[in-house]
Amino acid sequence: MKSSSKVPCVPKDLLMMSELVLPQFIFSLIQYLREGYNEPALDLPSEKDLHRILQMLEPHVSFLEDLTKMGGAMRSVLTQVLTNQQFYKDLSSGVGENACAKKSYEKYLIALKGSGLAFPEDKLACGMQEQASGTSTLAIQGLAGATATSGQGESSDEEDQDGSQGVGKRKRVKLSSSTKDQSIMDVLKHKCFLEELLFWTIKYEFPQKMVTFLLNMLPDQDYKGLLVCPEPHNTWKEMWTKQIAFTKTFVQHYAFIMKTLKKSHESDTMSNRIVHISVQLFSNEELARQVTEECQLLDIMVTVLLYMMESCLIKSELQDEENSLHVVVNCGEALLKNNTYWPLVSDFINILSHQSVAKKFLEDHSLLVTWMNFVSFFQGMNLNKRELNEHVEFESQTYYAAFAAELEACAQPMWGLLSHCKVRETQEYTRNVVRYCLEALQDWFDAINFVDEPAPNQVTFHLPLHRYYAMFLSKAVKCQELDLDSILPDQEMLMKLMIHPLQIQASLSEIHSNMWVRNGLQIKGQAMTYVQSHFCNSMIDPDIYLLQVCASRLDPDYFISSVFERFKVVDLLTMASQHQNTVLDSEHERSMLEGALTFLVILLSLRLHLGMTDDEILRAEMVAQLCMNDRTHSSLLDLIPENPNPKSGIVPGSLSFESMLSAVADFKAPVFEPGGSMQQGMYTPKADIWDKEFDPVMVILRTVYRRDVQSAMDRYTAFLKQSGTFPGNPWPPYKKRTPLHPSYKGLMKLLHCKTLHIVLFTLLYKILMDHQNLSEHVLCMVLYLIELGLEDSPEQESDEEDSVGEHERCHDSWFPGSNLVSNMRHFINYVRVRVPETAPEVKREPPASTSSDGVASSQSPRRSKSLQRENSGTAQVFSLVAERRKKFQEIINRNSSEASQVVRPKTSMKWSAPGATPQLTTAILEIKESILSLLIKLHHKLSGKQNSYYPPWFDDMEVLIQPEIPKYSHGDGMTAVERILLKAAVQSRLNKRVIEEICRKVTPPVPPKKISPAEKKTLDKEERRQKARERQQKLLAEFASKQKSFMETAMDVESPDADIAMEIATSEQHVSEAVYDCVICGQSGPSTEDRPTGLVVLLQASSVLGQCRNSTEPKKLPTSEEEQIYPSDTCAAVHDVRLTTLQRYFKDSSCLQAVSIGWEGGVYVQTCGHTLHIDCHKSYMESLRNDQVLQGFSVDKGEFTCPLCRQFANSVLPCYPGNNVERSLLQCHSNKSIQDLIKEVEELQEQLGTFPVSISSETNLSKEMESVMKDIKSTTQKKYTDYSKTPGSPDNDFLFMYSVARTNLELELVHREGNLCLGGASTAGKRSCLNQLFHVLAMHMRLYSIDSAYNPWRKLTQIMQDRNSQMNSEELPEVPVLYRDVSSLLLIQILTMPQPLRKEHFTCIVKVLFTLLYTQALAAFSLKCSAEDRVAWKNSGALKKNTSNGEKSWEALLSHVISELSKGKMFEEGETEELAMVYPSVWSPDSIECYLQQFCLPFLRITCLLQHHLFGGDLPSCQEDEEFTVLGNCLGLLPSSFQSPHQFTSASCLDWPVPAFNMISQWCLELASFADRHAEQVKVLLIQEPKWDLPCLLQLPENYNTIFQYYHRKTCTVCTKVPKDPAVCLVCGTFVCLKGLCCKQQSYCECVLHSQNCGAGTGIFLLINASVIIIIRGHRFCLWGSVYLDAHGEEDRDLRRGKPLYICKERYKVLEQQWVSHTFDHINKRWGPHYNGL
Repeated sequence: MKSSSKVPCVPKDLLMMSELVLPQFIFSLIQYLREGYNEPALDLPSEKDLHRILQMLEPHVSFLEDLTKMGGAMRSVLTQVLTNQQFYKDLSSGVGENACAKKSYEKYLIALKGSGLAFPEDKLACGMQEQASGTSTLAIQGLAGATATSGQGESSDEEDQDGSQGVGKRKRVKLSSSTKDQSIMDVLKHKCFLEELLFWTIKYEFPQKMVTFLLNMLPDQDYKGLLVCPEPHNTWKEMWTKQIAFTKTFVQHYAFIMKTLKKSHESDTMSNRIVHISVQLFSNEELARQVTEECQLLDIMVTVLLYMMESCLIKSELQDEENSLHVVVNCGEALLKNNTYWPLVSDFINILSHQSVAKKFLEDHSLLVTWMNFVSFFQGMNLNKRELNEHVEFESQTYYAAFAAELEACAQPMWGLLSHCKVRETQEYTRNVVRYCLEALQDWFDAINFVDEPAPNQVTFHLPLHRYYAMFLSKAVKCQELDLDSILPDQEMLMKLMIHPLQIQASLSEIHSNMWVRNGLQIKGQAMTYVQSHFCNSMIDPDIYLLQVCASRLDPDYFISSVFERFKVVDLLTMASQHQNTVLDSEHERSMLEGALTFLVILLSLRLHLGMTDDEILRAEMVAQLCMNDRTHSSLLDLIPENPNPKSGIVPGSLSFESMLSAVADFKAPVFEPGGSMQQGMYTPKADIWDKEFDPVMVILRTVYRRDVQSAMDRYTAFLKQSGTFPGNPWPPYKKRTPLHPSYKGLMKLLHCKTLHIVLFTLLYKILMDHQNLSEHVLCMVLYLIELGLEDSPEQESDEEDSVGEHERCHDSWFPGSNLVSNMRHFINYVRVRVPETAPEVKREPPASTSSDGVASSQSPRRSKSLQRENSGTAQVFSLVAERRKKFQEIINRNSSEASQVVRPKTSMKWSAPGATPQLTTAILEIKESILSLLIKLHHKLSGKQNSYYPPWFDDMEVLIQPEIPKYSHGDGMTAVERILLKAAVQSRLNKRVIEEICRKVTPPVPPKKISPAEKKTLDKEERRQKARERQQKLLAEFASKQKSFMETAMDVESPDADIAMEIATSEQHVSEAVYDCVICGQSGPSTEDRPTGLVVLLQASSVLGQCRNSTEPKKLPTSEEEQIYPSDTCAAVHDVRLTTLQRYFKDSSCLQAVSIGWEGGVYVQTCGHTLHIDCHKSYMESLRNDQVLQGFSVDKGEFTCPLCRQFANSVLPCYPGNNVERSLLQCHSNKSIQDLIKEVEELQEQLGTFPVSISSETNLSKEMESVMKDIKSTTQKKYTDYSKTPGSPDNDFLFMYSVARTNLELELVHREGNLCLGGASTAGKRSCLNQLFHVLAMHMRLYSIDSAYNPWRKLTQIMQDRNSQMNSEELPEVPVLYRDVSSLLLIQILTMPQPLRKEHFTCIVKVLFTLLYTQALAAFSLKCSAEDRVAWKNSGALKKNTSNGEKSWEALLSHVISELSKGKMFEEGETEELAMVYPSVWSPDSIECYLQQFCLPFLRITCLLQHHLFGGDLPSCQEDEEFTVLGNCLGLLPSSFQSPHQFTSASCLDWPVPAFNMISQWCLELASFADRHAEQVKVLLIQEPKWDLPCLLQLPENYNTIFQYYHRKTCTVCTKVPKDPAVCLVCGTFVCLKGLCCKQQSYCECVLHSQNCGAGTGIFLLINASVIIIIRGHRFCLWGSVYLDAHGEEDRDLRRGKPLYICKERYKVLEQQWVSHTFDHINKRWGPHYNGL
C-alpha cells in the first residue's frame, strides 16, 4: 500500500453529482424490487413474475456494474452510499406521504417475515399464548427462548409448507438457546442499502447480474459502514472493512439464504451463485477468523445446517420400530436428493480448512454437541429391510442421496477437522471429539432401544458417528501419541459399538450370496458404493478399524463366536456330516462361510490404520488396483482412495504418487489391436510386484465387482506360468504383514483362542471327510488363519505344558490351552454331536469312555459346570450362542447393577440352542485326530498319493535351525500345508516329534472305514471328467482347423499392408469352371443365368483420389490467420478445370471421352470375398427387414452385414458365368502381326450392340446386372455423374461407367503406395471384385454404340484423309488425340469389346495406345525445354530419322514432333521461359529418358493392374528404378529380342502400326490448327507430366493447445458467430459448426453438408472442444477416438481433465490408413444414424 500522503485526492466537485444521484438511484432500484415481489399465497413465487421484474431491472443493474468498473474513486462513492445508514434511514422513513411507496414498504415487511429461523409453532412450544394479530411474527425478537423448539404441531407458516409434513409427527431438535447468537433467530433488520440489496438478491434467487455487481465491489478498500470497532490506529482494518462489512451482511442473511435455497426451483443454479460469493468471502483465513469471532459464524452455520436438515426428518425404524425415539433424515426428500444442502456444507468445509477457525470449533463444547447432534441425523438413514417373500415392487434409488449426504455432510467436515489434529499438542481436541461422539452414540443406542442383538434382516450402511469415533481414535494413536485405552469406553459399550459395523460386513456377504435378491439391484449398488474408491476410506475402512479395536479389547472367544453368529453359519460348524441350519438356506451356507472366514482374514491381516505409513498405504492401494487390471493413469488416480476433503491431506497428483507409480508399474505405450480398436497408455505391475507384493487380502477389500478378484488371480497365475515360478494352479499367496502398532497387540488374541481353534479343527475335519458345502476357498482361508496364528504366536512356549494351570483347564474341554502352537498337536478322541436322526452317525454304538470329550452342535469351548460334575453322557448341550449370552450378561452385571434385569428382545428365540428342535438326536463320533494329523492327511488328499508328506528335516536338520521361510510364498494347497507344518515344527520340539510320529505310521486311507456313496460318486466323477476332457480336446482341435481355414479366406479386413503376407496363389483359380459357395444356404456350384451367384460388396462414393496434391510438401492444418489452404492444386480441381476448358473449345460428346471423372465422388467397390445366391440374399434382406432389433445400418437402403463375416455391405455384384479354361486359352501368344490384330479389334468393335446370344433375352442375370448398375449410380450424388452440357445425355453414362473402373484401379494403386514395385497378387488377394465389376460395366457399355467415324481407334491406327472441310463448319471440332487421356482411352477400348477378351487383342490395344502416350510425352517435353534446346534437339534428331530404327529412337521422334509443332503458333509465346526456370537448364539424354519414363509409368501401372484382373497371373516385383522395364515386359511391349538393360531406352517399346512420322504429323496437325485459333490454350491443354502425391490428411501440430487456442474462439465464415461446438475438417481444413442450426441448409446441418461436398459422403472432423474425431459416412456417424493423447498415453475426451495433449502419430497414421483404404465401415463398430443433425 502506498501511504495516503502520496496519493492525490479526488477533486470533490468531480464526484459531487454521483454522490447526490446514487442514493436516489439505488433506492429506486430497491423500490422496484419491493414492488415486484408478491408474497405467494401457498404456492412458491411464480418464476415468471420474478423473471419479468429482473428483465425490467436489467439496465439498472448493468449501469451499477459499469460504475464499479470505473475505478477506485467511483467504487468508494458507491461503497459510501451502500453502507451509509443515514441515507437508508432518511429515504426509507420518508415513505409516509407516498401511497405507492407505502404499499411497497408493506410488501417489504411481509417479505421480511419469514427471514428468521424461529417459526410460529416455536412460540407455542415455549408456552406463549396464541396471538391472533397477524403481525405477531414481527414480534419474535421479544422471545428470549424462542429457539428451544420441540413442538410437534404442524407448521402454520407458509414458508415451511414443503409438503414434507406428510410424515406425521416430526421431532424438532433442541438447540440450547443460551449459546446461540440471537440475531440469527430474529427477523432481519436492515440498516443500510447494502443489506436490503443483498436481501432482495437472495429473495430473487441470486440473479447473475446482482451477484456480479456485489462481487465487483469487493476490491474497494475503503468500505467502512458496518465496522464494529473503528479504531483509527488499526490501519489493516481499514483495508478489511469493505470485505468485512459485506461478509457480515452475508452471514447475517445466512439463515435466510438457506430458507430461500430450500424452496428454490432451480436450486442448482442458485447453489452455484451462492458459492461464487461465499468462496470469495470465506477462503480468506483472516476474514473468516474475524467474522467467526465477531458474528458467531460457526454457530450460525451449524445452526442453519441443523435447521435445514430438520425439515426432512422421519422416525428411525432401526432396531425397535415401535418405541424408537431416534430421528433420521429422509433420503427421499428433494433436499437430499438434489443435494440442496451442498452450498452450506461447502462453506462449512471451507471455513474449517482454516486452522484458527477449526481450533475454535474443536474447543467449543456446545458446538461439538450440536454438531454431533447434526451427524446423528444421518446415523442409520436409508434403512434396508430384507424382502423374504416377493420381489420389491419399486426399487428406490434413495441410496445415491444417502451416500452423497454422508460423504459431503459428515465425512468431508470430519476429514477437515482431522487435518488439524496432526500433532501432539492437539490431543485435547481429539479427547473432546471422542467424548461427545461417545455421548452421542450412547444416546443413539438408548434412543433405538438397543441391548445386545441387532434386529434381523435389517441393514444400514450409514454409521457416521461410529466412523467419526474410529477416525479420531486412529488419528490419536497414529499422530498424537495418545494412550488408546484412555479414550476407549467400557466393555459393554465396546460390545455395542461392534455390533452394527459387524452387521454391515455380514450383510455384504449376504448380498453377494444373493440373499437380498428380492430387494432388487439397488441393494447391490449400495454394497458396491460402500467399498468404492471415493467412499471406502470414509466408510468400510473406519468400520473395519473399529472392529479391529473392539476385537483387540474384547474377550476373543466372545468376538469369534459373534462373528460366526452374525454370518449365520454357527450350525454349519459341526463334526456331523448333516446338520440343520435354522437361519440360513443350505444353498447360501457355503458362500456365507467363505464370507465369515474371509472377513476374519481381512480383520487380522489388514494394517491400514494399525501401523502402516502413508507411503506404504499408497503403495498397497496402487498394487491392489494394478493387480486387478492394467490401468490408465487417470483411472488409477481415480481409484486410489484419497482424502475426500479437497482442502487437506495428500493430493494424489503429488510427487509421491508419480514416484510410487514408477516404482511399482511399467508403462505400456498405446497400441492397436488387430481389430483396429485403440488402446490407451496403460500401467501394468512390474514382475517383482507379482513376485513379492501381490496381496489378495487387499484386492478382496478393494474390489467393487467380485469378478475383479478372479481377474487378479488369473493374472497372477499367468505371471507364475510365464516366469516358470509355479506351473500349476496357484492359491492366493501368503504375505507377511507389517508389524502391528503396540496399541493393537490384543488383536492377535483372536488367533489364540479356543473357539477359533475349534472352528479350524472342525472345518479341517469336514473338508477331509468331504462334507457338503465346503470349498477350496474355505480351506484356503482356514490355512491362512493357521499360518497367521503361527506367525504371531506368543513367545516360545515351554515344552512342559504344566504352566497352564488356570481354572479354565477342565479335564474334558476341547483344548488344553489357548496357544495355537500347542493346541495343534492336541489329539481329540471323541466328540458328542447333535445330528438329525437320518444322519449316518446315529447308528454307531457309543464307546464306554464318552466323557473324554463332548461338544455341542457348534462345539462350545467349555461345557457347563454341572456337566463336569455329573460327567454323564446325556448332559444338556450348549451352543456358541448361549455361551456368548452368558459372557455378555457377566460383563453387564460387572458394569452396572440394574442392567442385570435386562429383558432380551422377543426375537431371541430364533437364536436359541438348536437342541430345542425335536428331531435332533445325540451321537458320539470317534475322531482321534489333531490339527497336525488332519493337515498331514489333507496333504495326502490334495496330492492324491499315500504318504505324500515327507518332513524336510529328515534330510537336512538345518531347515529347523535356520528356517528360510520367505516373506512371500507362491504355490498351491500342498505348498501351504508344507509351509505350516514346517513352521509348527520350528516353533516347538513336541510338534516336530508328533509330526514325525504321524508320518511313520503307515497312513490308512483318508475317508471313513467303508467307501461311502459320496466317495464312489467322486471316483465316477473323475472318470467322467477325464472322458469329457478328451472329447473337448477333440472338438477344439476340429474347431481350430476350421477357424484357420476361415481366417485364411475371410478375416484379413485390415489395411492392404497386412494382406500381402496372406497371398493366395491365384494360379489355382484357372483350372476349371468357377465354383462359388453360398454363405447362406451352404451349397456350392457355378453361377448360372437363372440362378446367379453374387459377391457381397460395399459400394461407396469416394473423393480420396481428388485429394492428391502435386506438391511434395504435405499441407498443414491452419492454426493462424496467415496459413490458409486453397484447393486449386488438388487432383480433383485440376481435372475439373481441364474438362471445363475442353468443353469450351471442343465437341461435348468427344470431350466426355477424352477424360475420366470420379476423382471426386467416384464409386469404390470392395468386397469381403464371400459369395451368395442372389435369391438367398433377397430372402436374407427380407428377414432383416422384419427383424425389429435396432441395427447399426438401414435395411431400407439395402444395407446389410455379410452373413458370414459380418462385414458391412450394401449390394451384391453378380458373377459372370464363365469358366477359367476359357481364360487360360485366351492367354496363349499368337504370332499374328500387329496389323492383323488391329483389324480384328476394329471388327470386334463393329459388332457393338449385339450381346453374346445368351444374355440377349431377359434372364435373371441380366436383371441383376442392371439393378447393381443402378446401385452403383445411386451411390454417388447426381453432380458427380452429370458433366454433359445436355443433361441426361448417354455420353454421361458412358463416361461414368468407364470412370468407375478407372477409380477402382487408381485406388488400388494408391493402396499399393502408388507403384507396383511389390508385385504379387492383387492386394486384396481373393477379395478383389474388379473382374466381376468389369463384366457388369462392359455389358452396359456395349449398349452404347460409338459412331464408327468418331471411333478413336481409327485415328490411332490409320492415316486419315484430310477432313478439313468439316473444320470450317459450325460445330465444334473433336478433341485432338494428343489431348486425350490415354488411360481413359484404354478403358473405353477394352470395355466396348465383347467379353471375355483375348489376351492378344488386349496387348494390341496397349501397344497402339503406348505410341500415342509416347508422342504426348515428347510433345510435353518439347514445351519444357528452352528455344535453343529445341533447335539443338531438332537438328540432332533429324540426322537419325532415316536410320533403320528411326521409329524407335526418341531423338528422331522428338525432332519430328518439334518440327511439326513449330508449324503452328505453338512456340511463339515467351511463356516457355517461365517453364524453363523450373526444369534443369541443360537436359542430358539421360534426364530426358528419365522424364519420358516417368511420364509413361502411371499408364503402365494402370494397364498392368487391369491385365492382372482380367487375365490373372501375378504381378512381377522389382526395384523402383527398373519398374518401367519390368512393367513393359509384363505387358508385352518389349520385343522378345530385348537387349541388356544398360542400353535400354523407353522408345524401344514402341510398335508403330503405320509409319511413325506420318502418324505424328497427323496428330500434330490437329494441334496446329487449334493453335491458329486459340494459341493461349494450346499449352494449357497439353497433358503435363502427371505427378501426384499419395492422398493424405492435413498435418496436425504437435500440441493440441495450438489448435484449441486458434479455433475455439474462431467465428464461423457462414454465420459469423462463434460456434458452440466448433469442428474442423481434417481433409481440407474447413471450419464448421457442429450441430449448429445457424448454418443449416435444407434440413442438413453443416458437418453433414460438408461431408457430402468434400468427401462425397465421408467426413473426418476434429471436434475442437472435445479433442475427439468424428467420422460421418453417408447417413451414419461414429466417434472414432482421439489422435491427441496426454503424457500418459490417454485420451482426454471433452477435455475434462485439462491435461496437455500431444499428437499420437501412430493413431493419426491409422486414421489416414482407414480413410485411404475405405475401411471405416469395417473397423469401427459403433455407428449410429445422425439424421442430418451434425
